[in-house]
Amino acid sequence: MERDNKFSYFFLGLGIGVAVGILFAPKSGAETRELLKEKAEEGKEYVKRRSVELKESAVEAFEKSKEAVARQKEQLAAAVEAGKAAYREKMQTAQAGAGPADDVPQGI
Repeated sequence: MERDNKFSYFFLGLGIGVAVGILFAPKSGAETRELLKEKAEEGKEYVKRRSVELKESAVEAFEKSKEAVARQKEQLAAAVEAGKAAYREKMQTAQAGAGPADDVPQGI
């Protein structure tokens, strides 16, 4: 019996809620659908703009990283060349001070 009372109150409240919602709805169904359509279009445009921005920033980051790798490559090549030059200079100095009997390896 008590259970039946709870269900009847629930359905009574539901009915009153639906009636009040229909009476005080701010817009008609067609207006609401149009509003939803407009908001969906705005969302679509936002996602499109945001994806273009993200793509541009990704391309920019990629280009910066390529430039950084190129600079590092150039610096490494310069360091290797400096090492080779120092080695050659050391070998030339050693050869100038050593006699022909000394077994000094040739430079790179």
